[in-house]
Parts: sequence; C-alpha cells; structure tokens
Amino acid sequence: MVSQVLIRVDKELKNRFQRLSRTEQKSVNQKVRELMEEYVKEHDMEAAMRSLWDELGQSLRKKGYKASDVGKMIKRVRRGE
Repeated sequence: MVSQVLIRVDKELKNRFQRLSRTEQKSVNQKVRELMEEYVKEHDMEAAMRSLWDELGQSLRKKGYKASDVGKMIKRVRRGE
C-alpha cells in the first residue's frame, strides 16, 4: 500500500533539492523515497546489531562470563593468548 507524506520546507531548500534530484535524473518523490529507505535500512541495521549483542551477552552469561570479564578477555586476545 502506498501512502503520502506531506512536509513543509524552506522554498530555497526545495528548489535546490529539485535541481540536485534532476542531476540524478530522478523526481523529487523518487529521491525522497530513496533517502527514506536508506535511513530506515541504516537504522534497522543498528537494531539488528543491538539484538546480536544482546544474544551474545546472554550466551556468555550462560557460560559463566560476567561484564567485568570483557576487559580481561580483550587484553588476552590482544596479547595473542
């Protein structure tokens, strides 16, 4: 389903955006959709990463590791142990 978004912007910003969109041979609507999709994808990736870190944390806690062990483990890895 397609929905509309109505925004208000400064006239000069609108004109500049239109010119830049045309240089990419895209309409303002196409460019705004593209920018919105990129924004959402970028932020969804952050949510996915947070979820991954939460899973890792839970897994490590089940194995008996604590948050205080993280610094020690990083030092060990950096030393090549």
